[in-house]
Parts: sequence; C-alpha cells; structure tokens
Amino acid sequence: MKVKIGRSRIIKPLYEGTPPTITNHISLSVFDKVTYDQHVAVIYAYRPPIPPTATIELGLQKALAEYREWAGRLGKDDNGDPIILLNDEGVRFVEASVDRSLDQVMPFRPSASLLSLHPSLEGVVELVQVQLTTFICGSLVVGFTANHLVADGHSTSNFLVAWGQACRGLEINPLPLHDRTIFSPRDPPIFEFEHKGFEYINKKLKKVYPLIHNGVDDIVAHKVHYSTAFLAKLKSKASSLNGNNKPFSTFESLLAHLWRTITRARSLSEHEVTQVRISVDGRHRLNPKVPNYFGNLVLWAFPKAKVNDLLNQPLPYATKLIHDAVVNVNDNYFKSYIDFANHKVKEEELVPNAVADTEESILWPNLEVDSWLRFPFYELDFGCGGPYIFMPSFFPTEGMIFLLPSFIQDGSIDVFVPLFRDNLETFKQICYSLD
Repeated sequence: MKVKIGRSRIIKPLYEGTPPTITNHISLSVFDKVTYDQHVAVIYAYRPPIPPTATIELGLQKALAEYREWAGRLGKDDNGDPIILLNDEGVRFVEASVDRSLDQVMPFRPSASLLSLHPSLEGVVELVQVQLTTFICGSLVVGFTANHLVADGHSTSNFLVAWGQACRGLEINPLPLHDRTIFSPRDPPIFEFEHKGFEYINKKLKKVYPLIHNGVDDIVAHKVHYSTAFLAKLKSKASSLNGNNKPFSTFESLLAHLWRTITRARSLSEHEVTQVRISVDGRHRLNPKVPNYFGNLVLWAFPKAKVNDLLNQPLPYATKLIHDAVVNVNDNYFKSYIDFANHKVKEEELVPNAVADTEESILWPNLEVDSWLRFPFYELDFGCGGPYIFMPSFFPTEGMIFLLPSFIQDGSIDVFVPLFRDNLETFKQICYSLD
C-alpha cells in the first residue's frame, strides 16, 4: 500500500465567544502518572459517500474547544512535576491518498502496513494526530493517535464520539468532567493494599527480561473471531462449577480461555508462573462515581497461576482467578492507591511499573489485555454513518492482546493476538477448542 502524503498542518480549537486564557495548566493526576507515556493509534475505515474534509476538520476544531487538553502540550511545573499546558498549540492534521481501492489493500488484522495510515508515534510533541487517507474508490481511512498520559481508552473514545457529533452539528453530549484534582488522599492515609510491585516498582530494581531466542521480527499479530454461539458455549462452560452464583461474564470467560490457550501454545514449563495484567476502570468503582471523567482512571488486576494448575484445572478455575482479581480492584483499592501514590512514591523513590514496561516487546510468560468491548468506538460518525472497520494499529508486543466488538456488530468478538511465529500454528489449532 503506497500512501501519498499531502498537506500536513496544525489544527487549533475553535471557540464560540471569548477564548479562554492560554496561561493555565493542569497537573497530571496520580492515575495519569502511572500509565504509559506514549501514543496509541487506532484505525477507522468508512465507505463512501464521505463528508468533505472541511467538515471533518471543523468538527475537530469544535471538539477540541471542549476537550482542550488534547490541543495543549506536556510540560513541567516549577517543582518539576508533569503538567498539561493549556496553550492551544493544536493537533497534527494530515491529508493523504492511495491510488487503489480500499478493498484491494486494507488488511483486516494488525500488520506493519497499517503504520502508513497514521502519523509516526515517535518523537511527537502534539498530543493528538489525525491522518485522513482517501482511496480511489471514495473510501476514507482515519488514523488517530493520542498520548496515553492525557487520557485512557474510555475518555479517548468519548472524545471521538464528540468529534463526530460536532461534525453533524450536534451538541456534545455527554460533557466531560475535566477536574483532575478530585483524587485527594485521605487524612490520615490508609494503605490497605500492597501497591509496590504492582502499580509502582523501585527505580533501582533492574527489570529481568525473559531469555528467549526469538526477536521482535518473529512476532506475528493474529486475528481470531469468536462468534456469539461460541461465546455462549464458552460462558456456559466457564460458569459450570459456579453453583447458584451469578454466571461469569463473557469477558472473564473468554480471557480465561485465551490465557489457557496462549499458555499451552507457548509450551511453558509446568512449574512456571504466568499472570495477566487487566485494566480496571474506576469510574463506576469509586464512590462517588465519576462516569464522565476525562483523563486516566484505570488500575490493574493481576491474576496469576502456576502453568500446571492453569492447564490441568478446568476452565472455571482460570475464570474464577480472573473474576476475583478484578472484583478486588474496588473502591477501597482505588482509594488505597491514591493514598499510596501521594505519600509513598517520592519517599521510597518508586517509578511506575508501566514506564518500566514501555521498552518491553516480549511479555512471555505473561499477558496484558486491552479490552475495548464497552467503548463506543463504532459511534464515531462524521455524517456518513459509523465505520465499517475499527481496529488498533500494529503493536508488535508478544502477549499484548486486544479484545474488540467485531465489525459485524452482532455481539461477536475479534481478538488480536501477537505471538511468536513458532507458537502461532499451535494457537490456531486449539483456539476454538472447548476441551
């Protein structure tokens, strides 16, 4: 796929009435500071007819007026702490074209060819970048990148919906809550849970990487589709030993299945310990709830098991490990983390675990799951209807899996699984097995 880059420019917020002051800044919250300082890219594809570029651009300007942080820049305050400068310096907006039809060249799974459909993720000062790539058939691909320090997937998907609303001349709804100062520590602080070794690690601790002969070039991103019928059978089997309790969720059941299947495909030693890092959204777990909060509001659950137990116990064993770990990341856990992050991090010279993992392209023997099942990504409508394809860009990190609603939109799920090429064939053979 040969992408021809055309105009590249900066787009700034368009305010109605008097623009706000540009001397303000927002301090990053304890949830922002513990996440990845890098851009994340997603890909949308739309069938014709497509609205004019000017309509999409104007809608972006209007959305940025409400989500002003995206048009700012990262900086530091007088104490050296990270902040978002509300200086309206704008976002990158690129126009591009391909002289073939979309169906001829568009991959339906993450691959390196997707990297040409959005601006580079390296060395970026803009906090958002957009690339509109038009195809000879009239289709449009929108490549969107955003810095994770500013917002998590929940907030970013809400911004994208707002962009579409602005393009269609609608009021932005819901309006975001921008106050990042609401996460105050308790007095006295209560360190009810262990956070060292989970959200934070000692900065003097040297990360031990797995001794594996395979390299990044050997990682293949495979897409697997799970139908609603298969998911129903899987959920039933995962909940079969749950007695009269509420059945496990589809997410918990599918993740347990993937954990076991990927572990088996990796041929891990039976005495090895494997864990899954699962994002847990705090918007509805905190009391009081903050459903429309804009920023990062995620912590993680870390279910773990010995390989022998994971593979030899029935599916409900792994599902319960996941369920219990996620349930335990509750209001008390979030508040304990807030206290810990405010009182212990500087005192003990700790650094975010996520920062330590940024350079790691191999998660073996562990997994990390990014579930986008509940995010309204398919609601980005510029006036031509929702996208017919939505997917992450190419992230060749072995063991980092993405769960998305299938573009069929019938309740089925697509999973993107980056694995070593040597393990992929085994995974393909067993990924639909319920035995």
